Amino acid sequence: MKIGLLVPDSDDPTTFIAADPTQLSTSLSNSWQRQALDLLSRAVSLPSELQELAREFHAPKQPGGSIEHVQGKALIRQRVQHFRDSGMEEALALQPGGPRLPEILSGMIEQDLETLRSGTKMRTIYHASTRYHQPTRDYVATLARAGGQYRTLDEPYTRLLVMDRRVAVIPIVDDMSLAAFIYDPAVIDYLVEEVFERCWSRALEFDGARTVPQQVVSRLRQTIIDQMLEGTNHRVIARRLGISERTLARHIAEMRDDYKVDSLFQLGYVLGRKTQESAD
Repeated sequence: MKIGLLVPDSDDPTTFIAADPTQLSTSLSNSWQRQALDLLSRAVSLPSELQELAREFHAPKQPGGSIEHVQGKALIRQRVQHFRDSGMEEALALQPGGPRLPEILSGMIEQDLETLRSGTKMRTIYHASTRYHQPTRDYVATLARAGGQYRTLDEPYTRLLVMDRRVAVIPIVDDMSLAAFIYDPAVIDYLVEEVFERCWSRALEFDGARTVPQQVVSRLRQTIIDQMLEGTNHRVIARRLGISERTLARHIAEMRDDYKVDSLFQLGYVLGRKTQESAD
């Protein structure tokens, strides 16, 4: 009965009659062949259907966050402002490129003061050339009195902003029209400890005072010397150090007087010999 050799009589359902074995075998054979082909097809396609799931299952677990590219200065500022408005306990910044425009500083000072009053710890590194810029000195002096911490560094470095160690912002292009917002905790920790903190340890305290410490001048000139000996042209040196070409020329002229030479060629020769003697 299970395979259909006996079937109910159409006139009397309580009575069973024998089915034609030939017809039954043909019917069962066709049915079972279709089922077998279906199972075979499913068996063949199963590995490819589960391939993506298998890759995800065997992939190493990655708990880190994402990196988002944001284009356009206005949109970048809006995104940074959003994080500031959400409340911060700590803000770290590397600000290369020399003095900032006075109108930018005046537009920032009230908000930065409010941020400090809310309890946020702010640490910022500027280039040493900002010590010669009165608007920057006034800005730093005001915020330093409110609890902000500032230092200057006389060597080239790249821009970095870290907010609450939850997000780090770095430039993708020099004019900051395209930036990467990094949310991965491991990457952020690396940027803080290996980039910001190392720069902070080498930088010199800056409270906005008008007097430029001799140590700052000496280190700035040493950086100029290193760049000149590498063959870097004056325009690039000035841009890297955040100073004007005119200021760079003044430093070079004073170094010529210090080493009692008349030309830039002679200065380069003397500096090269001095460096070689120090190495020996």
